[in-house]
Amino acid sequence: MIRSFLTVSTGTLASRLLGFVRDSMIAALLGAGPVADAFLVAFQMVNVVRRLLSEGALNAALVPAWLRLRETDGAAAAAAFAGKVLATISVALLALSALIGLLMPLVLTALAPGFAGEETLKLAVGDARLMLPYLAFAGPSTVMLALYSAQSRFALTAFSPLLFNIALIAVMIALLPTRPEAGLVARALAATVGIAGFLQLLILFSRRSGAIASPLRVSLAADMRGFFARAIPGMVANAAPQLLIVGGAIIASSSPSAVSWLYFANRLVELPLGIVGVAMGTVLVSELARAHRSSDAAVIAQAQSHALELATGLALPAMLGLAVLSEPIVRLLFEHGAFTAEDTRATAQALVWLALALPAHVLTKALSPSFFAREDTATPLTASLVGLVVAMAAAFLLDRAFGASGIAAGLALGAWTSTICLIRSGVAAFGFSLLPGTRGRLVRIAMAALLMAGLLDLATRLPGLHAPAHGLAQALALALLIGSAVAIYLFLLALFGIGTWRQAVNAIQTGKPRDLRN
Repeated sequence: MIRSFLTVSTGTLASRLLGFVRDSMIAALLGAGPVADAFLVAFQMVNVVRRLLSEGALNAALVPAWLRLRETDGAAAAAAFAGKVLATISVALLALSALIGLLMPLVLTALAPGFAGEETLKLAVGDARLMLPYLAFAGPSTVMLALYSAQSRFALTAFSPLLFNIALIAVMIALLPTRPEAGLVARALAATVGIAGFLQLLILFSRRSGAIASPLRVSLAADMRGFFARAIPGMVANAAPQLLIVGGAIIASSSPSAVSWLYFANRLVELPLGIVGVAMGTVLVSELARAHRSSDAAVIAQAQSHALELATGLALPAMLGLAVLSEPIVRLLFEHGAFTAEDTRATAQALVWLALALPAHVLTKALSPSFFAREDTATPLTASLVGLVVAMAAAFLLDRAFGASGIAAGLALGAWTSTICLIRSGVAAFGFSLLPGTRGRLVRIAMAALLMAGLLDLATRLPGLHAPAHGLAQALALALLIGSAVAIYLFLLALFGIGTWRQAVNAIQTGKPRDLRN
């Protein structure tokens, strides 16, 4: 288990880091003007579908069904079921891609109403149509990745998504020496998105893959309808952070460069969210599922306490660190080429507000398995939709007074609304029981995070970190600050009796749910 966990975690971290390199180069080549806004709106549309499939509940619905069929009815029945899923999803996404391509002006007008009547809309339509092939390839790729995971072949699952970023980075490296016009760069990148999807799908198919999913057959029979009924609500609920950003882009499209500022700020929030999401999916989901099946109140309380403490312990320091270091991080990563100092300030201000939503997103990931374990996907979906409505309304109102920062604040409010709705629904439906002393430990975790953030804020006042120039020295200074903050936070956790590094390592090595407390 530990090897599989490290494989998936390493692949996820590598993908996120390559994503930073990709976005830094996009910022340098496109800046934060109309061309960048048009490209990023189109890119977000594709990215949300990618996240719905690859990071949603499709795996959680497909893998158990495939394994159950293989154990009860044999490998042939499992392969036939997988073949129906693969063919049905492939045909559905191919048809959907063609339909969206025909209706693309209407689709993007709905996603970015501020572009209506502007040249930006034409640019976005052209970019989005070039990206559409990726949607057709994403469905079968996700099914194959899920099937490989079911067979414990985690290397492909972890590292094949890297091809998406590698292809885009390679094209931008080729374009950097000539510095072509921004519109040409956007079109080249948009075309590469589709090619990257094909490469990712190509590497997943081999001579052995035919035995996993065959025969290929489109089906809307009862078993397929039941499968999609379980998968789709969870996919939408799990993609709530991405849907909030799409909602923010709808509001921001009426303000020049605001779409770009929000996009780059959100990319920084996604790094800790992605890593924490892996921890939640790998450790907590299975632990909570086992606890609920046991119907043992003590085991359930232990699992829910672990979930809440881990979510708080990981998300709170990440939120405070991003807020304190917002401007230095944005400057280091994105202030190159066409991305100006003014863009850095606006992006950093939006990042502060978006970071406030990070604990809410992580808590949602920690609490949702309690509903999924009871086969309740409707409640997390409803909570996500309520949060989206609140976010859109708040962003619309705050945009008038505060611009992109107001939109980011509205998105944070929506995220916390979803989390509060989920907590209230859980308490009403089955109660959230916690171990004695959990609330006190949560307070001590918060104190450790706040002390760390205070020391980090003092350190940022040292000369040089906020200087306009940037380079290796500034990168090293920032890395030293972040590393020191992590060390201080771990020391404070141990000092306050929350746990030690050795206890955490021992818990991972044994693969058992241990209490990380003295």
